[in-house]
Amino acid sequence: MSAASYRVQLLLRHCLACLTLLCTCLLTTALAACEKTLRWDDDPPLSMQLPDGSIGGIYVDINRAALESLGCQVKLRKLPWGRALKELQLGRLDILPGAFRRPEREEYAYFSGEVLPPSRNLLFAHTDSFARWPVSRLLELRQLPFRLGAQIDVHYGPDYEQLMRDEAYANDVAMVATRSNLWSMIAMGRIDGAIADEHTGEYEIQQLGLEDLIKPTSVVVSSGAAEVALSKRTTTPDFVQQYADALRALVDDGSYEQVVQRYIRDVH
Repeated sequence: MSAASYRVQLLLRHCLACLTLLCTCLLTTALAACEKTLRWDDDPPLSMQLPDGSIGGIYVDINRAALESLGCQVKLRKLPWGRALKELQLGRLDILPGAFRRPEREEYAYFSGEVLPPSRNLLFAHTDSFARWPVSRLLELRQLPFRLGAQIDVHYGPDYEQLMRDEAYANDVAMVATRSNLWSMIAMGRIDGAIADEHTGEYEIQQLGLEDLIKPTSVVVSSGAAEVALSKRTTTPDFVQQYADALRALVDDGSYEQVVQRYIRDVH
């Protein structure tokens, strides 16, 4: 081999090593740049701390899987709902699952679209209260002394919003920060009922040992699919589309249903 050929081979090897290093650096940078914060709270079976100390739940598992499929690292943030909306607006939270699209929220958040299957919000009530006032629609409560409780900054659907536009009625609704407080208030007789996602409500009531006192009623408050809200300060429309596509793929291949069954099979 001539000296010239040897120098060429050395140069090529050097260039290849430099190219490999550059690709590694770019990949590392890309992964680091795609770290996304995902909201969770004590909201079983949607999000919760598991017996082994890890964080899981339907929303946590499926959104984490979608992010990881896009090559993103996930950082979980424990936030109550109202605070999570504010953090999303400020760009200190990237992704908020389980959000309904509203005009004021669209000012600071993109929405995934109704990718995940819909779930129902039901009226849960003390067994004595519902036996006394067997309503078929939430708006009927306006004519009754039924004491309703609700979470602050949570919107349960059109019937609830219409009910709350009645100022006299709205002033009597017990507004609290957490749903666990609502279940306790129903059990103690301070309110008659509250609204919750059907899976979440049944799960929490069973965990609290209150299934003989509090029951899901036949009153469906809303049945639309919640969306995933993504901060406009930290995400782009292109990323939102990729994210929605990743969620849809998890629904189509059965992964979403497997996650759901893993968390709710012990409730029924």
